[in-house]
Amino acid sequence: MKTLRSTLNMKVGLPAPAWLLKIGAVMIGTETELILKSRWVVPDRLLTSGYTFAFPLLKDVFEDILR
Repeated sequence: MKTLRSTLNMKVGLPAPAWLLKIGAVMIGTETELILKSRWVVPDRLLTSGYTFAFPLLKDVFEDILR
């Protein structure tokens, strides 16, 4: 969220309490764990096989989407 706010030039974001996220998760049909827990994933298999990402940085993805 910090990267997204930075890309949007928003200095402050609204807090999202867990109870509100749980309601949103039910509405979009997903598990709250996917929203509330952090995951650090490194795509070793893709990178070792030579795959290159079109946007290696999250900031680049947001900038492209917002264009």
